[in-house]
Amino acid sequence: MAARPAPPDPAGEGEESPVSSPSPAPKPSWPAAGLRLVGTYAVATAAGYVASLIHVPLPWMLGPLFVCGLLNVSGVPLRAGPHLREIGQVIVGLAIGMRFTPHLLLVSLELLPAMLVATLYIIIATFIGALIMRPLARIDPTTAFFATAAGGMADMAVVAAARGGDTNAVSIVHALRVTTVVSLVPFMVFAFGEAGNVNTVDPAASHDLLLLALGLVIAYLGAQALRPTVIPNPWLLGSLLPSAALGASGLMNVAVPGILIIAAQVMIGVWLSMRFRRDLFVRLPRVAASGLLIGVLLIAAAAIGAEVLSLATGLPLTTSFLALAPAAITEMVLTAKAMHADAELVTAFHIVRIAVISSTILIVFRVYRFVLRSHYESGV
Repeated sequence: MAARPAPPDPAGEGEESPVSSPSPAPKPSWPAAGLRLVGTYAVATAAGYVASLIHVPLPWMLGPLFVCGLLNVSGVPLRAGPHLREIGQVIVGLAIGMRFTPHLLLVSLELLPAMLVATLYIIIATFIGALIMRPLARIDPTTAFFATAAGGMADMAVVAAARGGDTNAVSIVHALRVTTVVSLVPFMVFAFGEAGNVNTVDPAASHDLLLLALGLVIAYLGAQALRPTVIPNPWLLGSLLPSAALGASGLMNVAVPGILIIAAQVMIGVWLSMRFRRDLFVRLPRVAASGLLIGVLLIAAAAIGAEVLSLATGLPLTTSFLALAPAAITEMVLTAKAMHADAELVTAFHIVRIAVISSTILIVFRVYRFVLRSHYESGV
């Protein structure tokens, strides 16, 4: 029998959010919390710098992710800054949005059928993943479905809870999927992919700091406007959409300094490292192990699908793989930028995936219930 569902953490605000521990520790005093916060980001920055020296892919994100994650599991008290992950996503959203042009929008429209087929492929892959996950983790079918669905952790946890699923198991599997994708895909892309020839710096972009500040404010307000909606990851998409509109219309063309992109990666890396929670792995070790395996299988499915997508559309294999990688849109876009691939096209593929999956998840769940109808007491 599945464990009693726990309420999802409201701090996720649209995409994946860390899972609440069963008995939260008392909050430290303000001086202690401040020192812990400063210490965490000092360690994260040092880890990013060392990772850059040894040529780790996405060093400023993966360095903090691995080092802070290891420290977190070891019991070292770390603290992620409130709202910093969201600010990091706004910076990335502005940087990508400024790269959109009318030509790119036309290319995206031409590739829309391929994006829809790619999304269908991802839905089928996660559907099969749920069928594998259920007996492997020994969890109920509802939990297995929402744990493997290519949606945000917070969103899937809420929907699973409403249908009797175990939100703890859903959250663990989603956390492992995201960290597995973020940890492995950049290494795979840098090891086997071919660097593109897309210039990530527009020579015509303005370097005016006041214009940059205005762009960040507009991007942030766009993210805030999208927060009340059901759209996952409003901080990235909400900041990207108005930035893309400004960039494509020619009303604004501002360069985002590299130091801001590095800061964004550190913020996101620290937030991801907070997912490495020892108590979760101790409480549900079989679910955690199964979730890790499913994450690897979904990456393999994305790699196979990327071969077909590349042959069918003529897109570079690297771009196709990042476009099909299961979730983690911010991290895949950053990887595309680092590889000089078409980060904007990768973004377009993920936006279509998010829109389709968010609007059809319950329809797919009905199909899933029909396939496993013998495991449900009532009919579909």
